[in-house]
Amino acid sequence: MSGLLDIPSDLQHSYFGLVGLHLREALLPVLAGLLVALPIAQICVRLRWLYAPVLGVATVLYAIPSLALFVILIDFTGQSELTVMIPLAVYSLVVFVPAIVDGVRSVPEETLAAATAMGFGPVRRYLLVQLPIAAPAIIAGLRVATVSSISLVSVGMLIGNQGALGNLLNDGMIYHQPRLIWLSVTGTAVLAILADAVLVVVRLLLTPWMPRGTQKARPAAEARPEPAAPVLEDAVR
Repeated sequence: MSGLLDIPSDLQHSYFGLVGLHLREALLPVLAGLLVALPIAQICVRLRWLYAPVLGVATVLYAIPSLALFVILIDFTGQSELTVMIPLAVYSLVVFVPAIVDGVRSVPEETLAAATAMGFGPVRRYLLVQLPIAAPAIIAGLRVATVSSISLVSVGMLIGNQGALGNLLNDGMIYHQPRLIWLSVTGTAVLAILADAVLVVVRLLLTPWMPRGTQKARPAAEARPEPAAPVLEDAVR
């Protein structure tokens, strides 16, 4: 087993060190993108005319190849992790902004009216009512952004060994060692699958009112309407 995970010394990390580096370079940009997207999406919800231009700009940025952004950023951030993480954060915006906007817009008007009547200001209403109800849409976007970021980190191998597990792919081709290539590919795939599974569990925990796929459908006559905003009661307790 130890022989399987032997890593060339030029990478300056053990295999599990590269795994940790890969997660850091992939997940920090996703978190940064989410934090940036939250206020942008709220502005787009309030100013509907702004949504199309913002989404257009995010789409144009997403269309720029990662290598081109790396080349531009190298002059400012050098051959560092930051050079890899900034484009990943930018790319995540094209996923987060529409996911958050669509989720927040799906909140029923009567729920917003009830929150306002209970004394919730715009910020408190957004944080305690709209975002929790929009959680399924937001987490769906988070899953896409996370898996995409984990796969794109490997491109960083082309700028000074900043690709984490992608560095193994590069060394495997240089030293003609298929073992390193397989370690890179399978390791990246497993990380993406595990991260997605964790986010599915998070969604189940945060949205207990959502229907589960294992539940049997109830007859129409027995169906009962679900509360529009189950989190509203929790927010004022």
